[in-house]
Order: sequence, then structure tokens, then C-alpha cells
Amino acid sequence: MSATFGGRSGRQGKLSQWLLGRRPKEADADGREAELLAAAAAGLPLAPAAHPAPGYRCSCDRVGCPTPARHPVSFAWQTQSTTDRAQIERWARHQPQANFITATGMTHDVLDVPLEAGREALERLLGSGVEVGPVAESDDGRMLFFTLTRGTPEDEDEWWPCELDCHPETMDEHPGLRWHCRGSYVLVPPARLPGDDDQQVRWVRGPEHALPDPLSLLEALTDACGRHAGTSTESAAWPLRH
Repeated sequence: MSATFGGRSGRQGKLSQWLLGRRPKEADADGREAELLAAAAAGLPLAPAAHPAPGYRCSCDRVGCPTPARHPVSFAWQTQSTTDRAQIERWARHQPQANFITATGMTHDVLDVPLEAGREALERLLGSGVEVGPVAESDDGRMLFFTLTRGTPEDEDEWWPCELDCHPETMDEHPGLRWHCRGSYVLVPPARLPGDDDQQVRWVRGPEHALPDPLSLLEALTDACGRHAGTSTESAAWPLRH
């Protein structure tokens, strides 16, 4: 399954032709910045995150970091997260190795499932004509479905904290699924993960796709997770609680 960043073929073709004329490092930097700006333009608030360091380590100074290259660099990431184009350009240019996270529960949520279950559900949803929205795939074995958020500051009763999300190890009703909402975050493509084989987080369906209601995806995702429960060796959803 290939990434569809850019959406319309003409727009994607122009981007590809432009990048072909750049030097390799320059093209990589420009492509990264363009993807980050596209995510922000779609309403995903971004903040800088750590990046991989040699030896399966994290760029942060924490000894034994439990989520290397998968966490924000600032404790103020929730207030720091923004869709402001100028700020994201500054971050991207001044921190060329940084990954970026997107804070959930503001404008969007993320349904985070094991990779094989996600691929099965995605095929089923698209085959049924359901509007799916942006989807990202992580080489550490997860698939991320980006959706509208179920709560807003104006509707406080609809908000719930990330601690009440569905955790793979505790929720039999939703095995393998985590609902990232208020107080949580996920890596946004393009992102690099620690490892020897250049692991990444990439778009399967880009941010140009409209965000759907999460409940329109939930049944297909939980059904697929249930079928794959107990047979998968994929990693647990992140961020992990410290």
C-alpha cells in the first residue's frame, strides 16, 4: 500500500517534479517541510518531538527513555502545539532531524490499532464506501486512523482524558485499540523510528482527506482487532505511560 500524500495526481506530480530538481539533502528537507505544512493546513496541531540517535537511543538526555524518538521535546507540548505555518517552518528548519507529534483532542482524535488489523479494516471500510480520512502506517507495527474529535472545550461533558482510552493490555472489549484523545499525541508523518532498517511513520492516505466521525470507523476497527487479538506480536500502542 503506497502513500498518497498530495492527494490529486496533478498536485502530486508537480511536487515530485520539483523535488527531482533538488539536491538529495535539500529535497529531503523540502519534502519533509511540505508534508508537515500539509498536516497543519488540515488542522493537525504540531509540536517538535525527539528523533532517533545511534544505538537504538533517543535524542533526549533521559537514560533508558521508554519511548525513544516518539515523544515531544517540551513538557509544554499541549500549549505549544500549533497549526501556524510560520512557526512550523521555523521549527522544521532549525531542528532538521526532529520528528513532530500532533496533539489529539483539540481538533482531531486518532484510533491506533495493530497494523494487520488496521489494513484489514481499511480495506473493508473503503470497499463499503465509508469516508475514512487520513491514515498513517508505522513500521513498528501500528496503523493510525485520524478522525474528528468527540469533544470540544464548549462541550466539556463530551471530553474524557487519555487515561480512559482503550489500552491493549486492559480492555477486552477493544483488544489492541487505543483511542488517542484529550491529553494524548501521536507522531505525524514523516517521522523516523529507532532501528537498523530506517523505520518510519508514513501516510497511507494523506491529510488532504477530510476527517471522519470516529464512530463511523469504530465497529470495523474493533472487529478487525478482535480477529487479530492473541495472534499478533506487534508492539503496544504509544505513547506509553511512564
